[in-house]
Amino acid sequence: MRNCASEVWSFGPSRNDEIQTTTKAKLMSNDIVLQNLDQGLLTITMNRPDRRNALNPDMTRGLVEAARRAAEDHQVRAVLLKGAGGTFCVGGDVKSMAEGRAPLPFEARMANLRRGMEVSRILHEMPKPVVAQVDGAAAGAGLSIALSCDLRVASASVKITTAFAKVGLSGDYGGTYFLTHLLGSAKARELYLMSPVLTAQEAFALGIVTKVVPDAEVGEAAHELAMSLAQGPSVTLGYIKRNINNAEHLSLEACFDAEAMHHSRSGETADHKEAAKAFVEKRKPVFSGH
Repeated sequence: MRNCASEVWSFGPSRNDEIQTTTKAKLMSNDIVLQNLDQGLLTITMNRPDRRNALNPDMTRGLVEAARRAAEDHQVRAVLLKGAGGTFCVGGDVKSMAEGRAPLPFEARMANLRRGMEVSRILHEMPKPVVAQVDGAAAGAGLSIALSCDLRVASASVKITTAFAKVGLSGDYGGTYFLTHLLGSAKARELYLMSPVLTAQEAFALGIVTKVVPDAEVGEAAHELAMSLAQGPSVTLGYIKRNINNAEHLSLEACFDAEAMHHSRSGETADHKEAAKAFVEKRKPVFSGH
């Protein structure tokens, strides 16, 4: 395994899903999904700014591979997901849909979509905190992907909407699942059936976003939050995330069992011992992620 502090991975339309290690200087302007690993924080950037980071097959393929790599790589302790050009993601590329390419058979279309949707599942289930930098717009599948993240930092001018009903689609990438668990079924029905466009403050009041900051500060604020998590007690943060995910579908007794196991295992980590020592010594703990 590589032991460098900062690396960049990129995905483009001709890479056939391969992860290619490169340097910042070698990144090409047509790279669609960029990845930068720095001090345990993996920043994943959707990079189609000319299309407001609308999803196409190459981007969804790259996002799935980036998310899977983040989940499996022990060097990655937290993830920051963002979009290039001041927009998070406006969802599927509706313009391409309207161009009317020869349609694939139904089963093939559904299978392709289902493969792309894995990005939301992986981000939601990976035992590492994921922060979304939500600026410009988060619509349709773009909102669904943002909702799959653990925390969302929004710019003051961002516009947020499910959007699906307005283009004659029912929704994908897990948006109905995440909104229902986050807000309850009544509010999820409202946001999906009526597709209102929410301001950042409205989204914050509902609990859709974690915090709202001025547009010029959103990048710094999201990065600062994500980096603080990357430098935290990684094993414990993973257990916390699993406990909360368990609470979405397990019984109370099963959740108690999982909590007891995770809490006991957390107590055996080097980070817990460091935190206890730092408390006694009245200093800030320095976590190693172990």
